[in-house]
Amino acid sequence: MRVLLLSSLVLCAGCDVSPPPQERFRVSELLGAGDEAGFARAFSVRPFRFPADHGPHPGYRNEWWYLTGNLDGPDGEAFGFQATFFRIALYPGSVESPSAWRTGQVWMAHAALTDLSAGEHIADERFARQGVELAGAEAQPFRVWLEDWMLEDEGGAWRLRLPAEGFGLDLALESVTPVILQGEQGLSRKSAAPGNASYYYSIPRFEVNGRIDRGGGEVPVTGLAWLDREWSTSALGPDQAGWDWFSLQLNDGRNLMYYRLRTKGGGANPHSAGSLSDGTGLLRTLGATDVQLRPLGHWQGYPVEWRLHLRGEPNAWRVRALLQDQEMDLSVRYWEGAVEVLSDADGTPLGRGYLELSGYR
Repeated sequence: MRVLLLSSLVLCAGCDVSPPPQERFRVSELLGAGDEAGFARAFSVRPFRFPADHGPHPGYRNEWWYLTGNLDGPDGEAFGFQATFFRIALYPGSVESPSAWRTGQVWMAHAALTDLSAGEHIADERFARQGVELAGAEAQPFRVWLEDWMLEDEGGAWRLRLPAEGFGLDLALESVTPVILQGEQGLSRKSAAPGNASYYYSIPRFEVNGRIDRGGGEVPVTGLAWLDREWSTSALGPDQAGWDWFSLQLNDGRNLMYYRLRTKGGGANPHSAGSLSDGTGLLRTLGATDVQLRPLGHWQGYPVEWRLHLRGEPNAWRVRALLQDQEMDLSVRYWEGAVEVLSDADGTPLGRGYLELSGYR
């Protein structure tokens, strides 16, 4: 069971011991593993309340806070970044124990920096149990942390502090778009099976100001970031192998999120879905027939260049990795990286964003 593997990894939290390569596993396997009995399930539409829903939902087995973005330096430098906090419950219910170390909640965090000027992608990870304040999340004031990696509300604006191996991020984030409830008013169905769904919302645009530490000195940066939030107890059906997830911030102010759920045969599952939004809120909820995707180029088996045609748009877009090697080759292996959006007709720049590819290796 992959969740048990994760729990064994966090037993050495604080020891600075990285999991050996043979213990690598997939995000899709982690989220689909284990007994679901006793956990809460996403069966129906629920009201969302903020800031409460920025905080944890411990009754569900899996939860994450997913922050990605594209940043620019003062001398033409360009960067992509990722910071993700995963909460995984080992069993349902709370723990009655005199020990502060005992917990049923474990945490994994991933961080990455793509330095496009240097042509380099650097990734790091941490694990911790929730006991004795090693990791956790709170709603008011909002914060989520794993040791000294932290995303928190500082009086209306959020701040990401993340001192990682080989780089560091210190970024202030101010939301400039409203919360977007994905799927059916926040209920994102992943298959036809009842309860095989998540509660899912996004904040598609944060204006970012801060600095990146590349080891040789700090670089001031500005740019845009995207937050994705989901919690669930099961995420994939038995016929699903992984997903291709796009978060695109267009120059005209629109934002597109789309995930293609991929079957084990390589096709698209009919529950693939997404949204189109702008600075005022949701414009369209997207279904599987609203977006046509065709891979155009690969790196190590990952489709890192795509032709994307959104129904109603006069022209298709080309979504292309800004650096091909942006694989997260950690204890969990997947591809997550900065992309550019171009007109498929004439190559005109249309925007930037992030792409996640799961279940390929």
